Amino acid sequence: MSRIGKKPIAVPSGVTATDENGLLVIKGPKGTLTMPMLDDVIYSIKEDEILVTPVGPTQQARAAWGMQRTMVQNLVTGVTEGFTKVLEITGVGYRAQAQGKNLRLQLGYSHDVNYKLPEGVEVKTPDQNTVEISGIDKQQVGQVAAEIRRWRKPEPYKGKGIKYRGEYIFRKEGKKK
Repeated sequence: MSRIGKKPIAVPSGVTATDENGLLVIKGPKGTLTMPMLDDVIYSIKEDEILVTPVGPTQQARAAWGMQRTMVQNLVTGVTEGFTKVLEITGVGYRAQAQGKNLRLQLGYSHDVNYKLPEGVEVKTPDQNTVEISGIDKQQVGQVAAEIRRWRKPEPYKGKGIKYRGEYIFRKEGKKK
Protein backbone atom coordinates (compact mmCIF):
# COMPACT_ATOMS: atom_id res chain seq x y z
CA MET A 1 0.00 0.00 0.00
CA SER A 2 1.32 3.41 -0.94
CA ARG A 3 1.23 5.74 2.01
CA ILE A 4 1.90 8.75 -0.21
CA GLY A 5 -0.74 7.70 -2.76
CA LYS A 6 -3.50 7.56 -0.14
CA LYS A 7 -3.24 11.29 0.66
CA PRO A 8 -5.57 13.57 -1.30
CA ILE A 9 -4.01 16.52 -3.15
CA ALA A 10 -5.45 19.83 -1.99
CA VAL A 11 -6.35 22.18 -4.83
CA PRO A 12 -6.11 25.78 -3.60
CA SER A 13 -8.52 28.49 -4.70
CA GLY A 14 -7.61 29.99 -8.07
CA VAL A 15 -6.45 26.61 -9.41
CA THR A 16 -8.59 24.46 -11.69
CA ALA A 17 -8.00 20.83 -12.63
CA THR A 18 -9.70 19.22 -15.63
CA ASP A 19 -9.50 16.03 -17.67
CA GLU A 20 -9.18 16.73 -21.40
CA ASN A 21 -8.88 13.64 -23.62
CA GLY A 22 -6.55 11.70 -21.32
CA LEU A 23 -4.56 14.78 -20.25
CA LEU A 24 -4.72 16.22 -16.76
CA VAL A 25 -4.71 20.02 -17.20
CA ILE A 26 -3.99 22.22 -14.20
CA LYS A 27 -4.40 25.99 -14.55
CA GLY A 28 -3.26 28.45 -11.93
CA PRO A 29 -2.00 31.99 -11.41
CA LYS A 30 1.50 31.20 -12.76
CA GLY A 31 0.42 29.27 -15.85
CA THR A 32 -0.87 25.96 -17.18
CA LEU A 33 0.69 22.51 -16.89
CA THR A 34 -0.43 19.25 -18.47
CA MET A 35 0.37 15.62 -17.77
CA PRO A 36 -0.75 12.47 -19.60
CA MET A 37 -2.98 10.30 -17.41
CA LEU A 38 -2.06 6.63 -16.97
CA ASP A 39 -4.61 3.86 -17.47
CA ASP A 40 -3.39 2.05 -14.32
CA VAL A 41 -4.50 4.87 -12.03
CA ILE A 42 -7.87 6.57 -11.50
CA TYR A 43 -7.83 10.36 -11.02
CA SER A 44 -10.86 11.62 -9.06
CA ILE A 45 -11.06 15.36 -9.68
CA LYS A 46 -13.24 17.32 -7.26
CA GLU A 47 -13.49 21.08 -6.64
CA ASP A 48 -11.04 21.27 -3.74
CA GLU A 49 -9.02 18.05 -4.06
CA ILE A 50 -7.70 15.40 -6.42
CA LEU A 51 -7.56 11.77 -5.33
CA VAL A 52 -5.35 9.19 -7.04
CA THR A 53 -6.22 5.48 -6.66
CA PRO A 54 -4.92 2.35 -8.42
CA VAL A 55 -7.23 0.53 -10.85
CA GLY A 56 -6.59 -2.87 -9.30
CA PRO A 57 -4.16 -4.93 -7.25
CA THR A 58 -1.70 -5.40 -10.14
CA GLN A 59 1.99 -4.71 -9.55
CA GLN A 60 2.10 -2.04 -12.28
CA ALA A 61 -0.90 -0.14 -10.88
CA ARG A 62 0.49 -0.14 -7.35
CA ALA A 63 3.93 0.93 -8.60
CA ALA A 64 2.49 3.90 -10.52
CA TRP A 65 0.13 4.98 -7.73
CA GLY A 66 2.47 6.95 -5.45
CA MET A 67 4.54 8.39 -8.28
CA GLN A 68 1.49 9.70 -10.14
CA ARG A 69 0.19 11.29 -6.95
CA THR A 70 3.54 13.05 -6.46
CA MET A 71 3.60 14.23 -10.08
CA VAL A 72 0.09 15.71 -9.75
CA GLN A 73 1.16 17.42 -6.51
CA ASN A 74 4.16 18.92 -8.36
CA LEU A 75 1.82 20.31 -11.03
CA VAL A 76 -0.38 21.98 -8.41
CA THR A 77 2.64 23.39 -6.57
CA GLY A 78 4.16 24.61 -9.84
CA VAL A 79 1.16 26.66 -10.96
CA THR A 80 0.73 28.21 -7.49
CA GLU A 81 4.25 28.77 -6.10
CA GLY A 82 6.71 27.60 -8.76
CA PHE A 83 10.06 25.90 -8.17
CA THR A 84 13.52 27.37 -7.61
CA LYS A 85 17.02 25.89 -7.61
CA VAL A 86 20.00 27.93 -6.45
CA LEU A 87 23.51 27.25 -7.73
CA GLU A 88 26.64 28.63 -6.06
CA ILE A 89 29.84 29.20 -8.02
CA THR A 90 33.15 28.87 -6.19
CA GLY A 91 36.54 29.62 -7.70
CA VAL A 92 38.89 32.47 -8.52
CA GLY A 93 37.60 34.25 -11.62
CA TYR A 94 34.45 32.10 -11.84
CA ARG A 95 31.32 34.20 -12.35
CA ALA A 96 27.87 34.19 -13.91
CA GLN A 97 25.79 36.89 -15.54
CA ALA A 98 22.18 36.70 -16.74
CA GLN A 99 21.61 38.39 -20.11
CA GLY A 100 17.96 38.11 -21.16
CA LYS A 101 17.36 34.52 -22.33
CA ASN A 102 21.05 33.60 -21.99
CA LEU A 103 23.31 32.87 -19.06
CA ARG A 104 26.96 33.82 -19.51
CA LEU A 105 29.38 31.79 -17.40
CA GLN A 106 33.10 32.38 -16.93
CA LEU A 107 34.46 29.12 -15.56
CA GLY A 108 38.17 29.15 -16.25
CA TYR A 109 37.93 27.96 -19.84
CA SER A 110 39.60 29.88 -22.68
CA HIS A 111 36.12 31.02 -23.73
CA ASP A 112 32.92 32.09 -21.98
CA VAL A 113 30.08 29.58 -21.81
CA ASN A 114 26.80 30.97 -23.16
CA TYR A 115 23.87 28.81 -22.02
CA LYS A 116 20.58 29.45 -23.84
CA LEU A 117 17.62 29.05 -21.52
CA PRO A 118 14.59 27.00 -22.62
CA GLU A 119 11.10 28.49 -22.68
CA GLY A 120 9.43 28.64 -19.26
CA VAL A 121 12.64 28.95 -17.22
CA GLU A 122 13.96 32.20 -15.73
CA VAL A 123 17.43 32.86 -14.36
CA LYS A 124 18.51 35.60 -11.97
CA THR A 125 22.02 36.37 -10.77
CA PRO A 126 21.75 38.37 -7.51
CA ASP A 127 25.55 38.42 -7.40
CA GLN A 128 28.19 37.02 -9.71
CA ASN A 129 28.61 33.81 -7.68
CA THR A 130 24.92 32.87 -7.34
CA VAL A 131 22.48 31.66 -9.99
CA GLU A 132 18.76 31.31 -9.20
CA ILE A 133 16.80 29.15 -11.65
CA SER A 134 13.01 29.30 -11.40
CA GLY A 135 9.97 28.08 -13.31
CA ILE A 136 6.69 26.22 -12.95
CA ASP A 137 7.85 22.81 -14.22
CA LYS A 138 9.92 21.00 -11.56
CA GLN A 139 11.53 18.60 -14.01
CA GLN A 140 12.58 21.39 -16.38
CA VAL A 141 14.05 23.55 -13.58
CA GLY A 142 16.05 20.58 -12.28
CA GLN A 143 17.26 19.69 -15.79
CA VAL A 144 18.49 23.23 -16.48
CA ALA A 145 20.27 23.32 -13.10
CA ALA A 146 21.95 19.98 -13.84
CA GLU A 147 23.06 21.12 -17.31
CA ILE A 148 24.59 24.32 -15.92
CA ARG A 149 26.30 22.40 -13.11
CA ARG A 150 27.74 19.94 -15.63
CA TRP A 151 30.02 22.65 -17.06
CA ARG A 152 32.18 22.62 -13.92
CA LYS A 153 31.30 20.09 -11.21
CA PRO A 154 32.78 20.79 -7.77
CA GLU A 155 36.14 19.13 -7.25
CA PRO A 156 37.03 17.55 -3.89
CA TYR A 157 40.42 19.22 -3.21
CA LYS A 158 39.67 22.96 -3.27
CA GLY A 159 35.89 22.80 -3.71
CA LYS A 160 35.99 24.87 -6.92
CA GLY A 161 33.07 24.54 -9.30
CA ILE A 162 29.28 24.88 -9.44
CA LYS A 163 27.28 23.31 -6.63
CA TYR A 164 23.68 23.35 -5.45
CA ARG A 165 22.96 25.50 -2.40
CA GLY A 166 23.17 23.27 0.65
CA GLU A 167 25.08 20.53 -1.17
CA TYR A 168 27.91 18.99 0.82
CA ILE A 169 31.18 18.55 -1.06
CA PHE A 170 33.31 15.76 0.40
CA ARG A 171 36.76 17.30 0.74
CA LYS A 172 39.98 15.31 0.30
CA GLU A 173 43.38 16.05 1.70
CA GLY A 174 46.10 16.85 -0.83
CA LYS A 175 49.45 15.11 -1.24
CA LYS A 176 51.80 15.06 1.71
CA LYS A 177 55.55 15.33 1.43
